[in-house]
Amino acid sequence: MSQLSYARYGKDNVRVCKVHRDEATKTQTVVEMTVSVLLEGDIDASYTRADNSVVVATDTMKNTIYIMAKQHPVTPPELFASIVGNHFIETYKHIHVAHVSVITHRWTRMSIDGRAHPHSFFRDGAETRNVQAVAREGQGISIRSAVAGLLVLKTTGSQFHSFVRNEYTTLPETWDRILSTEIDCGWAWKVFPGLEAVQAFAPKFDAAWETSRNITLKTFAEDSSASVQNTMYKMCDQILEAVPNVEAVDYSLPNKHYFEIDLSWHKGLKNTGKDAEVYAPQSNPNGLIQCTVTRSQKSSKL
Repeated sequence: MSQLSYARYGKDNVRVCKVHRDEATKTQTVVEMTVSVLLEGDIDASYTRADNSVVVATDTMKNTIYIMAKQHPVTPPELFASIVGNHFIETYKHIHVAHVSVITHRWTRMSIDGRAHPHSFFRDGAETRNVQAVAREGQGISIRSAVAGLLVLKTTGSQFHSFVRNEYTTLPETWDRILSTEIDCGWAWKVFPGLEAVQAFAPKFDAAWETSRNITLKTFAEDSSASVQNTMYKMCDQILEAVPNVEAVDYSLPNKHYFEIDLSWHKGLKNTGKDAEVYAPQSNPNGLIQCTVTRSQKSSKL
């Protein structure tokens, strides 16, 4: 005998672009997103008995995203994701959980002759602002916000030594190296009791994103890094202190290695250690360091 133990379905990679036109200032703004929706609920029959009467078509989900984008604000993305998720669990009584992912792509306003252009933009990198919202019937809305795809590099201020050495180890210790990574930083909010609570909190999401991003960049740049592990922990700790409504902060940081090139074979040319100037960027394999930091639980007193 077999049984269905997991079921979730939806629409992925829905691309949405919304333009807001301010007639008073003649200024336009643009927001481009990639949206995903996955639903859970009383849908087992569609898998086990070919009963499609419980299926909300994924094309309907796509259309719903477009309509929600027209009828509601799409910024901050935490609010839009919550609006979409709440719509599905309220509209369809047999749907009990809606997972909504929003990836916001960068469009930065052009500056022409020193002045912000009213309607022209450029894509200034692969960095995205990501949101994952889960609306659960009767249990509120959980949200994770994130900075992703932010590529950073510093040419000094990083070291790595005193690690475990044995017969498998070839990596030399270093007290000065290039440090580069692609930042994926997320922070999980305390669960919101419902959409109204998210709407009331909406003005604070942008500030939290700016704060978390700034802490990440400042710590990366200024920390005399003993390891990626220690630097990322410092980032998490500072974000938890700066944003009180956040319960947990997580980082995933892949190493982008830059190796010194020994050129001594060419007429004794020095290019290692303090003489290193030319490096070989590496792709694979690479280190991957991850962590999640939560608030300390206060111990109960007997």
